[in-house]
Amino acid sequence: MRLVILEDYDQASEWAAKYICNRIIQFKPSQGRYFTLGLPTGNTPLGCYKKLIEYHRNGDLSFKYVKTFNMDEYVGLPRNHPESYHSYMWNNFFKHIDIDPNNAHILDGNAPDLQAECDAFEKKIEEAGGIDLFVGGM
Repeated sequence: MRLVILEDYDQASEWAAKYICNRIIQFKPSQGRYFTLGLPTGNTPLGCYKKLIEYHRNGDLSFKYVKTFNMDEYVGLPRNHPESYHSYMWNNFFKHIDIDPNNAHILDGNAPDLQAECDAFEKKIEEAGGIDLFVGGM
């Protein structure tokens, strides 16, 4: 863990986005070699996601060979509800980048067996080779 103190939210968002971008580029993801990213939701990462979208639109970053795993979802809230984390991630990030929807993993808060859902999610992370970089929010 590294503590970086910056002047404001915008600087922190840009620093985080550059760090993520650099880690993905240095990894050199390709078909059969995916970079695995753990992602948060909420207000904290919004600025970072906007910068990552900007890097993608400028041609500086591709998410074609990136797999993501989100750390949370509401239980009982339909995935298409505007306040679900599934909606949040698609509206604020995923639909603006070139990620394969099959590589964007978000827990199902409506699964009939939540423990089985969590166990299956953990297994997907293991099958992906673990998380290369996990981003946390505050």
